[in-house]
Amino acid sequence: MTFGGFDSGGNTTPMAEINTTPLVDVMLVLLVIFIITAPLFQQAVPVDLPRVDSTRLDDRPKTIQLALDAAGQLHLDGAPATRAEVEARFTAVAPDNPELHLRADRDTRYEQVAEILAAAQRAGIVKIAFVTERPAE
Repeated sequence: MTFGGFDSGGNTTPMAEINTTPLVDVMLVLLVIFIITAPLFQQAVPVDLPRVDSTRLDDRPKTIQLALDAAGQLHLDGAPATRAEVEARFTAVAPDNPELHLRADRDTRYEQVAEILAAAQRAGIVKIAFVTERPAE
């Protein structure tokens, strides 16, 4: 609110009018911005796509579950396996770009884990995950 004006009448009552000019200016600027940006939301070219009945592709990568216990025994997808069977499986599924999930017992020798990693690398498997457990709280 403003007080008084330039007249010398001594009238000191506040003016009760709201200045709406800044509000109108902001609203016009927003209107112009929305008018300019609204056509940008429709960038797709309208194409009538054909309808085909097909099977859905599995987007999830294939995984190999490999467990190595403290005694050095290998378990491939839950079943006991030899080192030769594991390497043959690595070679067979390598073109599918699988993920290797390696679960190794904490008492397992590092040498055995390194041999498994080397076999996976020779077969061409590059995605390797070490599965761990959260500590008890």
